[in-house]
Amino acid sequence: MVENKSISRRVFEVGNYTVLLLVSLLCIFPIVHILAISFSSSSAATAGAVSLWPVEFNTKSYSFVIKEPAFLKSFIITLQRLALGVSLNMVLGVLVAYALSKEVKDFRFRTIYVWIFVITMLFGGGLIPTYMIVMKTGLLNTIWALVLPSAVNVFNVILILNFFRGLPKELLEAAFIDGASHWKTLARVVIPVSMPVLATVTLFAIVFHWNEWFTGLIYMNSPDKYPLQSYLQTVIVNKDFSRLTVADLTLLGKVSDRTVKAAQIFLGTVPILLVYPFLQRYFMSGIVMGSVKE
Repeated sequence: MVENKSISRRVFEVGNYTVLLLVSLLCIFPIVHILAISFSSSSAATAGAVSLWPVEFNTKSYSFVIKEPAFLKSFIITLQRLALGVSLNMVLGVLVAYALSKEVKDFRFRTIYVWIFVITMLFGGGLIPTYMIVMKTGLLNTIWALVLPSAVNVFNVILILNFFRGLPKELLEAAFIDGASHWKTLARVVIPVSMPVLATVTLFAIVFHWNEWFTGLIYMNSPDKYPLQSYLQTVIVNKDFSRLTVADLTLLGKVSDRTVKAAQIFLGTVPILLVYPFLQRYFMSGIVMGSVKE
């Protein structure tokens, strides 16, 4: 059946698509511009002659950033941080949210714990007390210093908690009637129908651990243990010319801060751009619809 659209409806759709197209282009153009600068020559980038296409195409900036073994080592450390950090964030977040989603009659201290988590979200101990805790617990200069202080993200817990509370109670009651425990109910009923919120929180955790660079600088005493973002930050801000060879100094003369920064930004953006399409399909919250039959 062909729908007959009025003139006003057609005008609205054209205007809506036009606005969305312009917003999409505004989001894409900066990325394309950064990519073009990273592949352009030092003179063209410094003169501001690069727009959306590389000028005097070359890959010297990427060679300058990734040629040292420290880059590969920092990349491996970041992958380890992602594996540990995201796993901890998701496991602890799901467990906390499931417990807090229960009624007071099932979890008598639920209100107290909710207030504790809210207070930690609003007020923090500060940088120096946190650093002292990390140091006194022996986490300093280890991979655990990058993941344990941020193991429980209260904002993500609240997102998962609100989603769990919105699940049909009939699903949980049916599982309990069949003799399932809380662990089995969580694993076989709650988690499978909560993929939209879990995918969203997973993406948040991946972006946080990938982009976070400050903790690497303050908790790692040796640059050899820096994660990728901390290493890339030092490439631009703290240039240690004493460690550069003659070939490095020659290459340094062919690149500029602008091209190297562009290469740094793009290298830090590509992995997230590759992960996002695989998680986007779970953002639709209609998975729960139809789970309960009347």
